[in-house]
Amino acid sequence: PVTALIALAAAAVSLLALLLISHYSRVNAPVEAQANRDLTGAVIEYARGLSVVKSFGKSGACMDAVTKAIEDSRRIHLKIEWGYLPGNALHLLALKCGSVGLALAAGLQCLRGEMDFSSCLFFLFFSFSVFASLEPISDSAHTLGVIDDAMNQLDALQSDQFIDADGKDIPLTNYDISFQNVTFGYDSRTVLKDVSFTISEKTSTAIVGPSGSGKTTICSLLARFYDPQQGAITIGGHDLREFTCDSLLSNISMVFQNVYLFHDTIRANILFGKPDATEDEMIDAAKKARCYDFIMALSDGFDTAAAEAEFLEKGYQGASIARAILKDASIIILDEATASVDPENEHLIQQAISELTRGKTIITIAHRLATIEQADQILVVEDGKIAERGTHQELIRQNGVYKRFTEIRERAEGWNVSQKS
Repeated sequence: PVTALIALAAAAVSLLALLLISHYSRVNAPVEAQANRDLTGAVIEYARGLSVVKSFGKSGACMDAVTKAIEDSRRIHLKIEWGYLPGNALHLLALKCGSVGLALAAGLQCLRGEMDFSSCLFFLFFSFSVFASLEPISDSAHTLGVIDDAMNQLDALQSDQFIDADGKDIPLTNYDISFQNVTFGYDSRTVLKDVSFTISEKTSTAIVGPSGSGKTTICSLLARFYDPQQGAITIGGHDLREFTCDSLLSNISMVFQNVYLFHDTIRANILFGKPDATEDEMIDAAKKARCYDFIMALSDGFDTAAAEAEFLEKGYQGASIARAILKDASIIILDEATASVDPENEHLIQQAISELTRGKTIITIAHRLATIEQADQILVVEDGKIAERGTHQELIRQNGVYKRFTEIRERAEGWNVSQKS
């Protein structure tokens, strides 16, 4: 009975210590996770901006944020580990005292003749092994809070609904686009304010305006990357919230200024627009995108890795347009598609875009006058609102925001290099 009571007492005190450790772990797990996120974010930001930092000779100044994040992480982790110390010490002390108590109790009972020698030897050996398996539990208790916090985040993700949870696959018979009193913002910052306009199918619309005015946000809302806080957006008379995302985006192709290429072959990147396309369809799309000859000049043709330097220098935009051509969507969104193209290849990209947009509904975010002037409709976005709309000639006569914009662009595009004799 004495040995049993000693064992139970040690186990009870150990359990109390483990409960204290688990509670402390649950309380501190979010703090530790935030410290890790801050450290990771600081390191990633420094790594991404390293070329800029080096070019301005500001390595020391920019390293301050990383150093601070490391120091904060170190301080928080040390504070948490010191907080575990009392519980850990109590847990191990209870188990060690229990082992010693069992050995002493068995020895005393043997000396009194209350226990035979063989049983005493058994208890002596048993006392130092019975609690050995319980000692590492304190290490596991440390992670319970971390696991619990991670599971709570997963539960929160699972409880959230997909943006298109109530959507349906809706076939469209026309592709007229309408923004009706749309208001949208990121967190507390309102980007679009009561925006309304219409785009008729098979027409071209250029969206112009200063940086941060909301041009890209309009296109993101049209692709339903977000839903507006107020108002409605319709395509073919159907509110975007009626569609599933796949159903909606099957009607839209997007070509961005910054092209993303998968870590795969050129073939796989082009076929991403239509995975079941035939070889002839892929080749035809590459030819229309004006990148076929360049691709065939590479070492492995279409099987060349998209990450190859020569392809990244000249062919990546063509591959992006080729996969959009393969998709053959009825609505085309061009977000500064030629802004980062060198003059040598710009005319080829312009020809490729003409192939892509033939007979489509086109929405273009652009700053170059040659692209804007040909649009059937120009929307001038300023401070989150449609400041002006009309054709190039109509807006020029208004002597407003658009005219000032074109004058600035003409001066920028009309610069020349003079030489003194």
